[in-house]
Amino acid sequence: MLIARAPLRLSLAGGGTDLEAYYAKYGGAVVSTSIDKYFYVILTFNDSNHIQVSSSDYRTFYRHPLEGPPIWDGDLSLPKVVIDHFGVWTGLSIFLASQVPPGTGLGSSSTVAVALIKAMSVLCNTRMSRQEVAELACQVEIEKLKMPIGKQDQFAASFGGLNFIQFSPDGVVVEPIDLPGDLQAEMEGRLMLFFTGRSRDSAQILGEQKRSSERNRAGVIDALHVIKNTALALRNDLIRGEIDTLGSHLHESWVAKRQLASGITDPWIDQWYRVARESGAEGGKIAGAGGGGFLLLYCRRQHQDRVTEAMQAQGLHRMDFRFETGGAMVIVNTLLRKARGVAVPSAR
Repeated sequence: MLIARAPLRLSLAGGGTDLEAYYAKYGGAVVSTSIDKYFYVILTFNDSNHIQVSSSDYRTFYRHPLEGPPIWDGDLSLPKVVIDHFGVWTGLSIFLASQVPPGTGLGSSSTVAVALIKAMSVLCNTRMSRQEVAELACQVEIEKLKMPIGKQDQFAASFGGLNFIQFSPDGVVVEPIDLPGDLQAEMEGRLMLFFTGRSRDSAQILGEQKRSSERNRAGVIDALHVIKNTALALRNDLIRGEIDTLGSHLHESWVAKRQLASGITDPWIDQWYRVARESGAEGGKIAGAGGGGFLLLYCRRQHQDRVTEAMQAQGLHRMDFRFETGGAMVIVNTLLRKARGVAVPSAR
């Protein structure tokens, strides 16, 4: 058995500027942190001449003979493409599971790609750096599967930690933001996550934003400039040890983000956010592309009980979390020992 995991992330500023339609012209920047909610991949050998993939999140199963190319469609199209990339030539069973529901704005789809690439690279004895894992995940999702998404989630999941991530035509650069332990704990303690009970497909929202950026629509481009500048300002504040501005940066980004595409917000989301701020939260946003999932709030500790009660009265449920720094990793591996008597998978 081989078990790999990759963390989900919170995008604190800059989300949307990691789409190529924007960063290719203007450069993008994001501040994000990974959290202790993970996507897991479990690999085991089997005696058949098939590859089997099952997902608890999508409640689906896929079985494919080793002869012939896989069909890249359906809910399991992403793992199919990753498996094909590594060219596994022995019977293999793959189980996929996440600690949060899919489509909730924490970067789960890209985390799937990162965790599976990490697992398959170790299985195939292919050494890959964190940068290479993230870049391959981007290639799989954006180039091969034509998903209208950005690149921050793949790099956040692969590297882990609190990072300032820059995007340009020349590549992606990850700069860790090192806060003193007590300051990082205080920042962590001021962030709250509430599950709205709604999931969404981000492709429609991001697709609209991508088209608007490609057409250079003034309102969308101006909003993305504001969002990028917020990420730059937050990065500088955090380097100086100033976490008190995070709430205002989140609020400024949320106001700008609403201009990017229809479906990012609706009357329900607007009401939840208004109630949260009236109860003591200083700022926040819907995680990810918008439209549902988790509501992220910045709130000082003395107001959190009141905010939690107000959100629960609105039907939202709080999820506790911690920051994490490990990134993508293999946490169990007994396959190498067994592989001595079994044909070892090889990459094409």
